[in-house]
Amino acid sequence: MYKRYFLCLLVVFLVLPLSHAQKNKLRKRVVVFEFQDKSSSKYQWWDSKTVGEGISEMIITELAASGDFRIIEVAEVEESGKEITVDLSDINGAESAAEAGRTLGAEVAIYGVVTEFGQKQDNKSVRISGIRVGGSSQSAVVGMDIRMINTQTGEIIFADNVRESKSTVSPDVSYRSYRFDSRSSFDESLIGKATRKAMEQAAKLIERNAGDIPWSAKVITSDGGKVYINAGELDGLEKGMSFKVYRLGKALIDPDTGIPLGKIDEEIGELEVDDPAIGQGKASLCKVLSGSNFERGDVIRRE
Repeated sequence: MYKRYFLCLLVVFLVLPLSHAQKNKLRKRVVVFEFQDKSSSKYQWWDSKTVGEGISEMIITELAASGDFRIIEVAEVEESGKEITVDLSDINGAESAAEAGRTLGAEVAIYGVVTEFGQKQDNKSVRISGIRVGGSSQSAVVGMDIRMINTQTGEIIFADNVRESKSTVSPDVSYRSYRFDSRSSFDESLIGKATRKAMEQAAKLIERNAGDIPWSAKVITSDGGKVYINAGELDGLEKGMSFKVYRLGKALIDPDTGIPLGKIDEEIGELEVDDPAIGQGKASLCKVLSGSNFERGDVIRRE
């Protein structure tokens, strides 16, 4: 009896700190730009989207399901009247993604290229005494190059290739369709299963490397002792959390590459979250613990 009681207490003490840590985990804001499709694929998503659009949406779904990120939707920002232009060519990709990500208020930008996307069938059947014996070997492959950018510095945090394949031997049937009628028909197909595996691998890469990008937010406006910032419950903020405020100064530009490396910053005060549910959890009302004259664009960080 005492042994069982001790084990129960041990479980409680182990679980409670973990739950508290998870509850207070700050979610980084991430934007996933449409992937370029260079696979020469004839396939089309079930809702008439391109392969590049479909891949981007599946990555967003995986990241949202993890609960570690707040997804910034490009379309939602553009509806407010702000035009987002992104040049994801090999030469300008990182710099353009970083600039667009900053405009969107994201700390992390994801973009990439679909290099392989297709399914083929090899007929393995033969005729013996007029009877067809055997079947068809079908295989599907999905490959893509993916990059993660720190939008504040323009640094490429990682650049990697994800490739997944699936194969099966089935009765001798012809596979000619390049269009899917519904999401279920896509998910049940061989190419759909290979794509799902690839997306899971891509999401793990992003989650593993996201820790190398520091969390931050910005001051929206300041009115006396009330300061509003562009992060709230959806970003993992809770009432009582405190943050340092920094005023960004001169930009640091790499003399060789021209890539921005951040800015010289100065600590100007400290805020405490009073109401993290402003704007449906996308913003917070903070009270001032120290400092004054906070301005729009001042950076919020948690030490």
